[in-house]
Amino acid sequence: MLKGAGANAKASDERGDALVDAAYQLLDEVGLEGLTVRAVLAHTGLARRAFYDRFDSKDELVLEVFARTVRGASALFVGEIADIAPAMDRLRLIVWGIVLGRASQAPDGNWEKSRRSAALSREHLRLAETRPADLGRTIAPLVNLIASELARGMARGEVRQGDAQAMAMLVYNLVSTTVHNELLAEEADQPNRQRREALAAEVWEFARRGIAC
Repeated sequence: MLKGAGANAKASDERGDALVDAAYQLLDEVGLEGLTVRAVLAHTGLARRAFYDRFDSKDELVLEVFARTVRGASALFVGEIADIAPAMDRLRLIVWGIVLGRASQAPDGNWEKSRRSAALSREHLRLAETRPADLGRTIAPLVNLIASELARGMARGEVRQGDAQAMAMLVYNLVSTTVHNELLAEEADQPNRQRREALAAEVWEFARRGIAC
């Protein structure tokens, strides 16, 4: 490795983290309309060159936001299901966790509207059409986790036999599409955890009937 290469790589990673953190903050504060390269740079104090050294476009930044969100959620689910034996219970926790999202962290049953969640839903739908392969790579950790749990369930005789990866995509698409619709509807209404929990129960029951033996 060239002298200084390690330090340069670390600095690049730190700038990338700062840019992603700024994107999260902007999405929370002003929504998708306020997420521009100029606004991100203003939040970080970085030069335009620093942005384009790390990302080719705003889309690349949004994809990295998705990737980090999915990796974080997947790691959280892995920890939460670690001590649960039945595969169907593990899968239920994952499905409920995706549907509830940030609502699951609101002890009073309600939570403030999340501009970020609605904005990312819109971007998810757009990128699914314009950059499906790239979006697929960002959601892979969560789809792969669902697939591994489905395969585990098949081995235990709890889940019907089939292509675990294909089934995982069906489950993910069912859950994500439902969540997108709910988040966009909540833009004009006050979110309610009780309603979201009822939705999670309905989504899980639909998914369970499709995958159970």
